[in-house]
Amino acid sequence: MPCPNILQLQLTQTRKKSNGNDMYCCSAGILAKFSVHPKHSAPSMTTANCFKNPFPFLFNRDSFTSRIPVTSFGCRSMDAKHVGDDVFSVTSTSKYDVDYLGESTKGDLNLKIDHLEAFGIDGQAALSGPIEELARTEAQEAEDLLNDLGIPSPSSARNSPRGIFCSRTLNLRSISAIGYDMDYTLMHYNVMAWEGRAYDYCMDNLRNMGFPVDGLAFDPDLVIRGLVIDKHNGNLVKADRFGYIKRAMHGTKMLSTQAVSEMYGRELVDLRKESRWEFLNTLFSVSEAVAYMQMVDRLDEGAIGPELGTLDYKGLYKAVGKALFRAHVEGQLKSEIMSKPELFVEPDPELPLALLDQKEAGKKLLLITNSDYHYTDKMMRHSFNRFLPNDMGWRDLFDMVIVSARKPEFFQMSHPLYEVVTGEGLMRPCFKARTGGVYSGGSAQMIESSLNVHGDEILYVGDHIYTDVSQSKVHLRWRTALICRELEEEYNALINSRGNRARLVELINQKEVVGDLFNQLRLSLQRRTKGRPAQTLAATNMDDQELTESMQKLLVVMQRLDQKIAPMLESDGELFNKRWGFLSRAGLWDKSHLMRQIEKYADIYTSRVSNFLHYTPFMYFRSQEQTLAHDSYSYYCSEVNGSASAVKNRS
Repeated sequence: MPCPNILQLQLTQTRKKSNGNDMYCCSAGILAKFSVHPKHSAPSMTTANCFKNPFPFLFNRDSFTSRIPVTSFGCRSMDAKHVGDDVFSVTSTSKYDVDYLGESTKGDLNLKIDHLEAFGIDGQAALSGPIEELARTEAQEAEDLLNDLGIPSPSSARNSPRGIFCSRTLNLRSISAIGYDMDYTLMHYNVMAWEGRAYDYCMDNLRNMGFPVDGLAFDPDLVIRGLVIDKHNGNLVKADRFGYIKRAMHGTKMLSTQAVSEMYGRELVDLRKESRWEFLNTLFSVSEAVAYMQMVDRLDEGAIGPELGTLDYKGLYKAVGKALFRAHVEGQLKSEIMSKPELFVEPDPELPLALLDQKEAGKKLLLITNSDYHYTDKMMRHSFNRFLPNDMGWRDLFDMVIVSARKPEFFQMSHPLYEVVTGEGLMRPCFKARTGGVYSGGSAQMIESSLNVHGDEILYVGDHIYTDVSQSKVHLRWRTALICRELEEEYNALINSRGNRARLVELINQKEVVGDLFNQLRLSLQRRTKGRPAQTLAATNMDDQELTESMQKLLVVMQRLDQKIAPMLESDGELFNKRWGFLSRAGLWDKSHLMRQIEKYADIYTSRVSNFLHYTPFMYFRSQEQTLAHDSYSYYCSEVNGSASAVKNRS
């Protein structure tokens, strides 16, 4: 009978040469039973430092084999090649069920029938007893074993800047294919370098068009993702989840709270009105927004001459967009990046290994990018090939590559499909995509048909709220993941702001208590002046002078609290951005419009694709409880009622 304490350790011996030593990669290929013996506890495997290594999960062959005897894998020696076939089966796409959360069970790992009795599932042999007690014991042992192995648990990964956060429950086991965008998803650019050069090219084009741009410089702190350009007023605004505008900037000057209220008190941001509102969906929007807000200043100063025609703020936005579009289309920017990719791309050694785990777990990997073939091949080779084992190239990771995809139309309609047939990028028309091919154009429906995967079997990962996430969700019901690199900086800023936010909340709570008393006394005074009794007999009998003096004192306290609270609220979030505060928040307790878009369209979100490495390709992401305005009151009432019932029962 197998040992009761086992770890299904995934051991694929993927050989990698490193400094003359053979290295072995722990991945999702083969499942082996691993029973832990005190003599061979995991710290001797030197796994505790695996996440500090640029190649996580890679072990030195000599230390691995010498410190962990072969016979310790399972209670008896076994050939790892046959463990999965002998013991486990995988739920197929045609025989899947749904679990207690309504998620598909396809891809789940199950014990084969002849092994059920050995594990006590039939007959309650080894796993007998109440499941609550058994689960408590096994959970503790599992946590201890993870600690011994030096493997972070999903909960520890979630509570970090590198966590994957869940808006809608997602079972990765049921995902058959994972599609990836490239720019700012698989490829993270240095924002100052990339957007700075895009800004430079944009300004050069504006200068050639006759616009006064001398003296202007790129300022990436001027804007953040998730803001909205108001093309009617020449403003940049930050809205809450309901569309109410909380902060605004005209040109490069922040507007006062009073000015924002007067200008937008009756208006809501409506992203469907594209003629007025422009949402900054991605980091690619930074250079455009900076250039536009600076040119608004020049327009207000009267520096833009009449030879350019009568320009309003909307016409100015169109001119800036045209200048930036030319920088991209004419190829100057991308040619420069391809010639010196090391100046623009921040490499991530963990990223190719995360995708390798997913591929070996049976996922079909797709690359779907709007970039052309030459640029895609150059950048992917630079970012991936040096970190892959066994002389693999980036093409070996992907079952299908789509370049020049023309998203978001790729998810909405069909375009002609061309196959890239040479390394120089020569193409020929074709009518059906095949596994292993590189294609240009086409459509998402064509991909589904070619791979025989559909809808919620596909997870698409991208950085653009609209082009990548919302369109694949709305039109195809694909599962979605958003990449937002700024989350790491925001997470750390939130941690470092906890003390200030706690003091701010304490002051607000104190004002609320003081204000409650003031309002009750004010109502008592109102009733008294009308010749009616106050709320209670004690309030009715209160001395006139005592009532007046109490209200005066409380009013002074509230006014002084306001003077303290207002600047603290204004500065909340300045550790992330001094002008706009936190990315995900619009005020102390409310979510930003960006956060509402993320929750609505992204099932999961994280700062970078390589964060998947700290989970597994079989992870079950469960969304957190969503609190409602009345939750705290119902909890309080249940506690009070429970205490009252207990007292009554004792009496």
